[in-house]
Amino acid sequence: MLKAGLTGGIACGKSTVLHIFASLGAHVLRADEVAHRLMAPGEPVYGRIVEAFGAQILGADGSISRPRLAAAAFPNRIAELNAIVHPAVLAYEDEWMRMTCEADPAAVTICEAALLIEAGGRARFDRLIVVTCAMEQKVARFSERAGIGLEQARAEVERRMAAQMPEENKAKLADYVIDNSGSREQLEPQVTRIWEELKKLAR
Repeated sequence: MLKAGLTGGIACGKSTVLHIFASLGAHVLRADEVAHRLMAPGEPVYGRIVEAFGAQILGADGSISRPRLAAAAFPNRIAELNAIVHPAVLAYEDEWMRMTCEADPAAVTICEAALLIEAGGRARFDRLIVVTCAMEQKVARFSERAGIGLEQARAEVERRMAAQMPEENKAKLADYVIDNSGSREQLEPQVTRIWEELKKLAR
């Protein structure tokens, strides 16, 4: 089995890259989806977040509103939020990788997380994949994803980048760097080449 971590800057297309890996046969897990499950009402992480950030982060149904939580946490309290969420997510990922290995000893597992390196997760993986793209593309993609104007998107991207390790520093730590500045047609061959290497290493 081979354990790979996938990370990169905001709106660089990490989810797209992960989807391509999955289509090729990788076992994939998104840390954001894990965190979402762990923040559901009734979960221990939910209670700790509400206690720390207050009821103003809750929606009408009592669940945690991700936009409200992001507004409360970025940029000054992100470390506090991460200290609550990251240990629980890492424990979930470790158990998932263990169970996947039991079921398929030759598996390639890929865990995607925006703050994989910042959370101290690099040492948990055999290989690190970093996705990069140009600033203008980050802004355009975030604008489209969030349904907001380019000016507002740029401000939000810059605000979130301030809470993350600079992309060039992440790239220096990577075993593989994927440049997602171009089209899907330019992206897929990069992912496929890396996939072939990961499969060989897993065997």
